Amino acid sequence: GAAGCVATLLHDAAMNPAEVVKQRMQMYNSPYQRVTDCVRAVWRNEGAGAFYRSYTTQLTMNIPFQAIHFMTYEFLQEQLNPHRQYNPGSHVVSGACAGAAAAAATTPLDVCKTLLNTQESLALSSNISGHITGMANAFRTVYQVGGVTAYFRGVQARVIYQMPSTAIAWSVYEFFKYILTKRQEERRAGK
Repeated sequence: GAAGCVATLLHDAAMNPAEVVKQRMQMYNSPYQRVTDCVRAVWRNEGAGAFYRSYTTQLTMNIPFQAIHFMTYEFLQEQLNPHRQYNPGSHVVSGACAGAAAAAATTPLDVCKTLLNTQESLALSSNISGHITGMANAFRTVYQVGGVTAYFRGVQARVIYQMPSTAIAWSVYEFFKYILTKRQEERRAGK
């Protein structure tokens, strides 16, 4: 668990600036044509902190995502594959369902993270300060703009994106675990 938390802290610290740039370039009517233009404009107009404005939200999203993801996978493996044998079908189904559950549960955090990263104009116009800072401010702004349902905008797309991703990841993990374990057992038997 601790290793997973540290890995998430380091991964998100390295990837958060890239996520900010990606989201700003994906915005409707984005003024940026190139990554370098976006990086320079954000740095010049908002400072280095803009690249990490959503870092705590990213961590707040990824830690629960991974917890839900792993717990769901383990639970489903207990149900579908109680003897824990190599079974590609159970790994695919468990991985896909685990990713879907984790994605759906953490969508409100992803919506707020996207708002923090993009500073979308409609949301800014409804915000008293005209600038969205911090997760609490993002949560209030999302609610002001669209109510409770706004927290789940894009949930279907997020689930559809995560299902194959996590199914593939678990399948590959379980395959290599099986191959490495089998190889170790063969070496032991040969001695």
